[in-house]
Amino acid sequence: MPVHEIAEPALRLGPDSLVWKFHGDVRNLLGFQRLAGTENCIEQLAQGVEDHSVIFGDFLGRARRSAPPIMQTVYSASPHDWGRRVRDFHGSIKGTISDGSRYHALNPELFYWAHATFVDQVLYITDTFIRRLSHEEKVQIFEESKLWYQLYGVSARNQPQTYEEFQAYWERMLGRFVRTRTIWYATGYLRKGIPGPGWLPRPLWRIVAAPIDAVLRTVLIGTLPQEMREVCELPWNERSERRFQRFAAVMRAANPLFNMLPVRVLYTPWAARAWERAGVDPRRIHNGKPRR
Repeated sequence: MPVHEIAEPALRLGPDSLVWKFHGDVRNLLGFQRLAGTENCIEQLAQGVEDHSVIFGDFLGRARRSAPPIMQTVYSASPHDWGRRVRDFHGSIKGTISDGSRYHALNPELFYWAHATFVDQVLYITDTFIRRLSHEEKVQIFEESKLWYQLYGVSARNQPQTYEEFQAYWERMLGRFVRTRTIWYATGYLRKGIPGPGWLPRPLWRIVAAPIDAVLRTVLIGTLPQEMREVCELPWNERSERRFQRFAAVMRAANPLFNMLPVRVLYTPWAARAWERAGVDPRRIHNGKPRR
């Protein structure tokens, strides 16, 4: 597979970047289903997850093991080491898909798609739940994502070169979405409801879980591209969209209150440690200007 060593070990993102500001914000958790879901609507990637991970037996455990190395690639003091670690972890992930063709996790097309879903998460979740981004800020985040991708040491031949090209690329990939066993399993709780504890009678759990399921369906299905909703048979209509947009507007309006929280509450542990190491308070920077 086309990989390359990182030529400049000092290559890194930093506190002046918008990726640092927003990627580690805990509100990104609202986009976990969009992130994991869009990744696994592409058959080759989903097949790799099915063949080489424990998603069906330890779904949450897999998420806990996958997220920290990617966070460290952005926020650690040695991002190039973590980037290579992420890359090398994927070296043995290969196999075949339904039509008999082969896949490899380090194929540049496939590896870049996985990265693109993280770029999309920063762009979409920030603009939806934190604050509206200007076009210039979206361009900046995309440009920073190119540096972020370099840290993995995988060929960038499939990487769009401009933000506009990235938007077109994203739309093309949405058109390739298919129902995979991985994504059908991972979205089952949105169709059937959250499974209850074994000791609680099922009728009682249905009563207790009804409002929780309603909120999760509104917020999480609301973040998904329509192509993914259709693939996963997740119902959505104009009324659902209005509820979601009201929730998103409330979240954006509450951004000044979120910025009053301690950094270790507002950010994931990896990001909070990085801000402390840099001696910068992220709550005071990159807050944008009010729009007229």
